[in-house]
Amino acid sequence: MPVLIEAVGTVEAEQSVQVRAQVSGVLKDVLFREGDKVKAGQTLFQIDSRTFQAQHNQALAALARDRAQLENAKAQEQRMEPLLKREFITRQEYDVAVTSAKSLEATVQAGQAAVEQARIQLEFSRIVAPITGRTGQLAFKPGNLVIASGGGVPLVTINSTDPVLVGFSIPERQLEELRRYQNEKGMRIEILPDRAGMPVAEGKLVFIDNTVTPQTGTVLLKTKVDNAKEVIWPGQFVNVRVVLTVEPESVVVPEVAVQPGQDGPFV
Repeated sequence: MPVLIEAVGTVEAEQSVQVRAQVSGVLKDVLFREGDKVKAGQTLFQIDSRTFQAQHNQALAALARDRAQLENAKAQEQRMEPLLKREFITRQEYDVAVTSAKSLEATVQAGQAAVEQARIQLEFSRIVAPITGRTGQLAFKPGNLVIASGGGVPLVTINSTDPVLVGFSIPERQLEELRRYQNEKGMRIEILPDRAGMPVAEGKLVFIDNTVTPQTGTVLLKTKVDNAKEVIWPGQFVNVRVVLTVEPESVVVPEVAVQPGQDGPFV
C-alpha cells in the first residue's frame, strides 16, 4: 500500500530568458520560426551591422595610426639617448622625447580598448540564443527598429522544456512526514495531467521552501522532471502524487467503510 501525499502543481520552465537587443538598429533577419526549438549559441536575429562595422574599421585605423606614431617616438628616443651622453642635446630635450613615447603608449592602449568596444558592439548586432529551449511569440518582424534598453517588450522569450520544474504546495502538517522520507530511495513524485489517469512523468524532490505561507498554512515544494518528449508544458496545471513509501503488509479497508464517530473514526 503506497503512502501518498496528493496536490495540484504548476509546471515551470527551469530556465526562462527574455531575449533583448543590446544595440539599437533595424532588424534585418529573423533566423527561426515562432515556436521552434533552438540551441544555446544559435543565431536568432541579425541587426543591420553596417554602422557597427564602420565604427570597428575606424577604430582599427586609429589604432594603426597611433602604433606608427609610437614606433616613431621610440625610435626618436633611442636616437637621442647617445646624443645626451655626449652632451649634444640637453636633458630637457631628451625628457620631452621620453614623455612623448610614454604618452603614445597610453594612446595605443586606449585605442586597443576602443577597438575591443567596437568589436563587442559589432558582435551584439548578431543576437544568439542564450539557452536551449523553445521560443515563444515574436514581438518584432524584419524591418522594425529595435532599441537597446532594459525595459520594453523582449524580442522573444525562450523557455527550457527539458527538464522542467513542477511547483506544488502541501499542508504544513504533512511537512514533517515528507521530510522523514525525503532521503529514502523509494520516495518518488509522479506527475499526472489527469487525476484518474496514469503518471506521464516522474521526478525527485529538489526544493522545500524555508517558510510556511501564513495565509494558507502551506509549504511550497518543487520537483525536477525529465521531459524529453514534452508531455507537460510550462504553465500547465497537473496533479502531483508524492509516493513517500510503500507498506508491503498493510491492512486496508474500503474508504466508504470508515465512518466518523464521537470518539473518532470507526469501521
